[in-house]
Amino acid sequence: MSKPDNATLPLPWPPVIAEARSPFTAVRVATLMLGRGRGVRERLADIADALNAIHLDWLFERRVVADELLQLQANWFSDFRTTTGFIVEDGDQGPVVTLEDSPRMTGWLERQVAKAHEACRAELTAFAKNDRAAGDR
Repeated sequence: MSKPDNATLPLPWPPVIAEARSPFTAVRVATLMLGRGRGVRERLADIADALNAIHLDWLFERRVVADELLQLQANWFSDFRTTTGFIVEDGDQGPVVTLEDSPRMTGWLERQVAKAHEACRAELTAFAKNDRAAGDR
């Protein structure tokens, strides 16, 4: 049996624990919500489970997912002056989310994903400009 060539092995990545208010978390949550059903109540726990199933090297705690969904709800309210399109509420089996079943939801979520991508790029650019881990520029 031959030894594997280390140059061809993929580099290992450390696991990431999702943080609230991080653009890297926000982009993953918004992207997932873009593909979710409209007009149906979905348990927050199921959304967190879906994120953990898709992003195997990440850990999405329910509290972090709840924070990101509440931020999306606040963004929706800011844009449309109504909370009826993006509802986060307590259900009989824990918190639930309902997305409005309308064409504007898809376009709005696409813009939320794009904004989160921009914020990720800005954070990575700022990180790349640092000379040291201490943040000296």
